[in-house]
Amino acid sequence: MSINLKSLIPVLNAEWTGSDIDIFIDHISIDSRSLQNGPETLFIALSGVNNDAHLYIQELIEKGVRNFVVHYIPEDCAGKANFLIVKNTLEALQEFAAYYRNLFHFPIIGLTGSNGKTIVKEWLNFLLGPDYNIIRSPKSYNSQVGVPLSVIAINEKHNLGIFEAGISTVNEMIKLEKIVKPSIGVLTNIGSAHDEGFENLQQKINEKLLLFKEATVIIYQKNPLVEQCLNSFSAEYPLKERNLFSWSFTDISADVFILNKENKSDSTNIKYQYKEEIFNLEIPFSDSASIENAISCLLVLLYFKYDSETIQNRVQSLYPVQMRLEVKNGINNCSIIDDSYSSDFQSLKIALDFLESQQKKNASKTIILSDIFQSGFSNEELYSKVAQLISDNKINRVIGIGTTISSFADKFSNCITFQNTAEFIAQIESLNFENETILIKGARSFQFEEIVSLLEEKTHETILEINLNSISHNLNYYKSKLNHNVKLMVMVKAFGYGNGGLEIAKLLEHHKVDYLGVAFADEGISLKNGGIKLPIMVLNPESTSFPSIIQYNLEPEIYSVKGLKAFLKIAREKNLKDFPVHIKLDTGMHRLGFEENTLDELIQTLKGNPTVKIKSVLSHLATSDELQHYDFVISQINLFEKLSSKLISELNINPIRHILNTSGISNFPDAQYNMVRLGIGLYGVSNDPAEQKYLENVGTLKSIISQVRTIPAGDSVGYGRRFMADKETKIATIPIGYADGISRLWGNQVGFVTIKNQKAYVLGSVCMDMLMVDVSHIDCKEGDSVIIFGESPTVVEMAAALKTIPYEIMTSISQRVKRVFFR
Repeated sequence: MSINLKSLIPVLNAEWTGSDIDIFIDHISIDSRSLQNGPETLFIALSGVNNDAHLYIQELIEKGVRNFVVHYIPEDCAGKANFLIVKNTLEALQEFAAYYRNLFHFPIIGLTGSNGKTIVKEWLNFLLGPDYNIIRSPKSYNSQVGVPLSVIAINEKHNLGIFEAGISTVNEMIKLEKIVKPSIGVLTNIGSAHDEGFENLQQKINEKLLLFKEATVIIYQKNPLVEQCLNSFSAEYPLKERNLFSWSFTDISADVFILNKENKSDSTNIKYQYKEEIFNLEIPFSDSASIENAISCLLVLLYFKYDSETIQNRVQSLYPVQMRLEVKNGINNCSIIDDSYSSDFQSLKIALDFLESQQKKNASKTIILSDIFQSGFSNEELYSKVAQLISDNKINRVIGIGTTISSFADKFSNCITFQNTAEFIAQIESLNFENETILIKGARSFQFEEIVSLLEEKTHETILEINLNSISHNLNYYKSKLNHNVKLMVMVKAFGYGNGGLEIAKLLEHHKVDYLGVAFADEGISLKNGGIKLPIMVLNPESTSFPSIIQYNLEPEIYSVKGLKAFLKIAREKNLKDFPVHIKLDTGMHRLGFEENTLDELIQTLKGNPTVKIKSVLSHLATSDELQHYDFVISQINLFEKLSSKLISELNINPIRHILNTSGISNFPDAQYNMVRLGIGLYGVSNDPAEQKYLENVGTLKSIISQVRTIPAGDSVGYGRRFMADKETKIATIPIGYADGISRLWGNQVGFVTIKNQKAYVLGSVCMDMLMVDVSHIDCKEGDSVIIFGESPTVVEMAAALKTIPYEIMTSISQRVKRVFFR
């Protein structure tokens, strides 16, 4: 739906300045990277503690965007575009979404709770999809920004909405309620997520219920506390026609009472009573969370008056929800973006934006796309829009799979189509996938996971999952500690502390950090070859790498007179001028750097030398994480101030100065100077237990059970018979060993893995490629998932048990372990 820009002035309570107010907007954007931005885009410049989208407005104007919502007009942008000036751009986004929501009048299901929102939303979309044209929140878009972005995707053809709303503290839900205005409310499981934002559980429930102020029915699991909160809520926000529709395992007064629950290995049969009748329902899951989520869906279907046969037929086809985009290594130097479980227009836009953010490794971009469902458009209009979207994103090759997309193949350039997935797979060898990034996006019914399996690089079944959202969270946490105008260098050495250097560097470049740091030149060269444009400092350059450093525009750290003279010699030979270098001072670490007695020679060597420019002066703290050595750190900082000031004065320069590492950022905030260096904190590890709770886990090392066997008392496990069973013992073998980076000291019941949320201790010695664990107490089978480290055990726990540091655990993970990146 196109919106007249002029009509938004009163909606947003905005002041307008520009040249053409009488134009129409058909696209709202908050992402400056999106290739979907254009002349009919309204870009809303959000700003927060760590980011300010106003900084990208000049760049957007140059790309053709002409309409902006801002709270100030950046310098040099006045008169170049149309600006709606507001007090708060986030509130403006929310006000616009609320205004847009009120243009439509059809049922809206609103979901909130601590756990299960996204899964219930996706399942309801599947269960109700055959009968409705549904608009739903993409992925987990349930925040103060995500909810309005979800709602403004509604169009005239939709006749049912399903939106989730998440909050982390009080006074947030009231804003989301105005945007969603659900007529049907679903309260999912209430747990401990975001407990820190509320005084107690009752306050959390009360806040979440505010989403349902105008809902005519509220679906929930009955328990005394929720009942108490609902009574208070109904008294404060009375609604004559509101119904409460409850379910329970224990309270027979619930509208739907679960009489019996029979768990099988992969499914659960429940017997429930509704309106004095008894029904059976088979749920294709056995875990308690999935059962609760399925029962929430059951109540929605009952509210919509579906008969028991239809309910059973649809519920038994429920599937595990894939809630994230994954980046995987593909065959023939390809990168795979796996979004193989959904195909709707809104999620396609998100996936294409994600493709653009990841597009560094390969210049060529391919999309494998199935028929698109529930768009709200006619097929003619839909595939015209899809073709335009793909063209805007500069996709080089389009592969369509499905009868509908095949009939519109002429709308796409360089397009080949197949009637079904089997036909595509039969010809996959002839399509010559190599040196390209491939977005695989398809509706679940097309079984695109088979395509992903064929195109994915074959490695063994152990993977290291990297959560890019958690990296962003941790980055912003440390950014919030910095003084205004303090720059940020992020260390991506040692393959991003074992997590994957290039992919993390791409994300950091998006977040506009100021510098990247690597240990050796080849790490920096790899990043530059991957398309990274940020300046990169090489901390430990060898003199033999100086020519390569110059060739790839890396910036060396210089820590000795010998090294400086060697670099200057090459710089003169290449006729360089003002090549950036970084001077390392030794203030007490006694590892690398100029000491005080070598400073005069350093100054004399640099004076009047035009070939290099001192970009920064730095030093390294030895004990910033050990406050018992507080006085030593202060002595280091004082010496750094003395020596760097002498350099600045005698060379008449104005370099960046930096001495703080991750622990230093938190423990010595007065020494931030012009820049700080963030290392292991980015990856979710702090040396301070109080700080650790604010960080999110980034890496999860996972494997599977290869085999399960039961041995009698007296039998042994592994090399050297180091474990002897004193009773009948069930053991599981897992395909990961010391060649993958697992310390042999983790064996012999020192360490454990997690299987089905239970600890399984390592029996006997860790082998090169395998380890064995005790699963006598766990109901598990071959193929079940195993957590080696992540949430439990954490790398901090492993390091403590092994008497080492988390750095060693993380950087030891072998390159043969596949890294999978996801949001």
